[in-house]
Amino acid sequence: MPGDPEPSMADPFFHRPELATQLAERILSNAVLAPARSGLFLAAPRRTGKSTFLREDLIPALERRGAAVLYVDLWADKTLDPGHAIVSLVRSALGEQDGRMLQVFRKAGLSKVVVGGMSFDVGKVGLGTGVTLSAALAALSDRIECPIVLIIDEAQHAVTTAGGNDALFALKAARDELNSSGHHGLRIVATGSNRAKLSVLRSSKDQAFYKALMQVFPPLGRDYIEWFVRNTGLPFPLDIDRTLEWFDRTGSRPEVLVQALGDLDALDGPPLTAATIDARFETAVVGATEESDEALLKIVRTLTPLQGAVLRVIAKQGEDYSPYTAATLAAYARELHRLDATATVNVDVPNIQTALEALQAKSLVWRAAHGEYALEEQSLADLMQRRGLLQE
Repeated sequence: MPGDPEPSMADPFFHRPELATQLAERILSNAVLAPARSGLFLAAPRRTGKSTFLREDLIPALERRGAAVLYVDLWADKTLDPGHAIVSLVRSALGEQDGRMLQVFRKAGLSKVVVGGMSFDVGKVGLGTGVTLSAALAALSDRIECPIVLIIDEAQHAVTTAGGNDALFALKAARDELNSSGHHGLRIVATGSNRAKLSVLRSSKDQAFYKALMQVFPPLGRDYIEWFVRNTGLPFPLDIDRTLEWFDRTGSRPEVLVQALGDLDALDGPPLTAATIDARFETAVVGATEESDEALLKIVRTLTPLQGAVLRVIAKQGEDYSPYTAATLAAYARELHRLDATATVNVDVPNIQTALEALQAKSLVWRAAHGEYALEEQSLADLMQRRGLLQE
């Protein structure tokens, strides 16, 4: 009827306010020895709700505490050099083009920025240019007079190119400058889908964020399942305990449950009842999980025996993987013999290099610009373990 209020749209996101509060307070702590001042690294498998949490919970929590947040997802456009993506983010903030900070920048009048009495054009901000990221972020800090939090999602992608690596060192210099008493602070939050890959950014003295705080991002749990069950729209409620058990088996991936929910209508059988809904949903979850798993295993099955042997060694060794040591070459040879006892290919450095390049081309393996390797997705190692592909 005219005059009646419009029905409010249900919030499509599950929120984690307690976790957001905990992380926001840790990130923005002004304690001199607060670990997050050097950077906070959050590791979680892809498609487990990490990016949604960043956008829907953590960023608002940081902004409520007076921080200006810059966010970039290095996975959003893999054709774009990570260094350019980070520079573009800073330019966008300075140029009044970032939606979240638009009103702040308009009030600050940032068409040109003054640093030490000298103005510069936003377009000159970059790597190896006259206006460094450190100077640009310092100017931004001074103008808006609040701490800046730079969130780099899928940050491990930065070290796959020289430009991305240079950007990380530029951000380290900016962090050191802005965390001094003359400014309002810069916090770097880096997230990644594979702990081994993310560790590359902070495990070596040669890396920009050596010894920065690493934290495993807690997976979704029972509270998410309770929210999911309340919002399925099914004619009968799912059992929470059983649904949680199935969710754990999916690797805590919400998209698998959502797919299963949509697949229920496609399953053959009588209409759903309170007595059958859980069993039917379990069947749908199993089907969705197997579909996802088979997509990965299908690629694994196309590998040559040597490529398969290299993949298995990477999966087994994890963060300790070193591709060309004598011990690793021996491990390749053992795996190759298990896969094909008649194989005659030489297990030498040139052939291993070729195998690693092939695994990269198939998006199974990730390589940093300076030579470290890891699985593209940790979930592949878990899947291979479940299917008995990593047994000794």
